[in-house]
Amino acid sequence: MSGQEHANRLGDYLRARRALVTPEQAGIPAGANRRVPGLRREELAMLAGISADYYLRLERGRDNHPSTQVLESLARVLRLDEVEQDYLLSLATPRPRTQRRRKPERVPARLHQLLASVGVPAFVEGRAFGVLASNPLALALSPRLAPGHNRLRSLLLDPEEQAFQQDWARSTEGFVAAFRKSVGDDIDDPRFVELVGELALSSERFRALWARHDIRALDGGTSIVNHPVVGELHLHRDKLPVDGLLLVLYYADQGSESDEKLRVLASLTASLTRPTREPAHDGPSGSTPDLLDTPGPAGRGQ
Repeated sequence: MSGQEHANRLGDYLRARRALVTPEQAGIPAGANRRVPGLRREELAMLAGISADYYLRLERGRDNHPSTQVLESLARVLRLDEVEQDYLLSLATPRPRTQRRRKPERVPARLHQLLASVGVPAFVEGRAFGVLASNPLALALSPRLAPGHNRLRSLLLDPEEQAFQQDWARSTEGFVAAFRKSVGDDIDDPRFVELVGELALSSERFRALWARHDIRALDGGTSIVNHPVVGELHLHRDKLPVDGLLLVLYYADQGSESDEKLRVLASLTASLTRPTREPAHDGPSGSTPDLLDTPGPAGRGQ
């Protein structure tokens, strides 16, 4: 995380979201010779019912404690959904920063037992979307679901994963937005710092999406993937929180063509009887985002 982002996250977020709202969306004439891609500061201030000078102070970090009423007015003009508005409010009321010892993410034994017993692709991921444990059918679905892989890293940097995702652009949008939400105000966590730094240097797509400051809950949804053996799969995705981790399940509609294809994959991996367990180390490679995740049909805030 940059020093500027750390010091003025509220201003950075307002600036990024302002650039994404067109004059037409805000109901004002666009005019000619505009030098900004979205709304001007004074336009946003006027529509939100605050002075341009006060809004400028917010963007520049000179006032980090606006009222809830002001923030809700800005959220309305910026067309923020409920998840994004909650994030905006959290930026204005940050939690006290304390030095806390970060525990390694470990998968409870009962989750390993559950992974071994479910008949669908399943794995456990950490806050930074790291694959911590997976069952054989998950590995048959994608070798990049093996423990130690970072799903966001794979999605952005691995050509095989990019081919695997049928709608790679949409997948990356949802993943990066969900990653920023997962980071929250824990911006000093070395796992997040290292992963953001690596992707910012290596991926132009990540840099563009990270600059948008999108926030999204990436929970339930659907995925369409191109499997090298069984072909196209239409899968549902559910994420279940367990002890600070997420159990992720992929499954098809019963009796569908994709369901039959998953049965073929299961038969190919029938000799595997135990889930692959997490590596001994803890770090960014063990903290990864969902490579198969794409936002569900409802779109943002799912």
